[in-house]
Amino acid sequence: MADAEQRDAIPHRSGYVALLGRPNVGKSTLLNHLVGQKISITSPRPQTTRDQILGILTRPDAQLLFLDTPGIHQGYRSLNRHLLRAARGALEMADVGVLMVEALVWGPEDEQALRWLLQAGIPLVAVVNKVDRVKRKERLLPFLVDLGRRGDFAGILPLSARKPADAGRLADLIVPLLPPAPASFAEDLVTDRNLRFLAAEIIREQLFRQLGEELPYDTAVAIESYQETGGQQRIEATIYCRRPGQKGIILGQGGSRLRSIGERARLALEQLTGGSVWLGLWVKQREQWAEDRTLLRELGYDGDR
Repeated sequence: MADAEQRDAIPHRSGYVALLGRPNVGKSTLLNHLVGQKISITSPRPQTTRDQILGILTRPDAQLLFLDTPGIHQGYRSLNRHLLRAARGALEMADVGVLMVEALVWGPEDEQALRWLLQAGIPLVAVVNKVDRVKRKERLLPFLVDLGRRGDFAGILPLSARKPADAGRLADLIVPLLPPAPASFAEDLVTDRNLRFLAAEIIREQLFRQLGEELPYDTAVAIESYQETGGQQRIEATIYCRRPGQKGIILGQGGSRLRSIGERARLALEQLTGGSVWLGLWVKQREQWAEDRTLLRELGYDGDR
């Protein structure tokens, strides 16, 4: 009876948690393990994430609303400016900030991410990712001590973003920092993004994964049509690139590479939707698409916001 009363006295907590860090530090991988489902695409290439993505973790005691953000980087095109605005915008609504860094690595982009978090004036947690890759573990302690001197962190957590148990430890650390509040989303939701957005992201992920270093950074995916017909999802999408040579790279000999990209994206979409998917892909070359504000808005990268 006393235990039940004590549990009732503990307030339910809910709030937004901004994940910030430089490109390719593991934010999207961590988010996917936090919510238990793949909602944010990943690849070895930096700057895979281009928009603010909400991941929802619902627990009996709290609802954590994680905001995955584009990596902090230098850039001056309209697209680059959008990426940085998306990262800074997450801080405007965040109740808790998470600085994510790579073990034994500290540079100007990490410094900038920390500076933005400190300016936000919210409780901070530092996550040191990829500790499993550090062969000489004795090197970790001085790095952690130095990181602790850089900011007033409520906790510093070394982890591997690929391990669900480590993601759970981070959630446990964050919950007490959230404000008392009821849940904002239904408990069965893991993101507020619709299937149209997720479809474009899955196609873009396959571009990153299959083309590797050949992939031009300036590519984008637009969903032209998304319909459900007879229980089948029918999706038509256009891949934009800047130069004719880049179009050839994406197509491959006789269109073989595009077919492979489409097939793997289709399988991933079927896994996501739990049903049959028909996917049609086209490639268009538009040299200045990354500066075209109208097209950026159509792609979801609002150049004016």
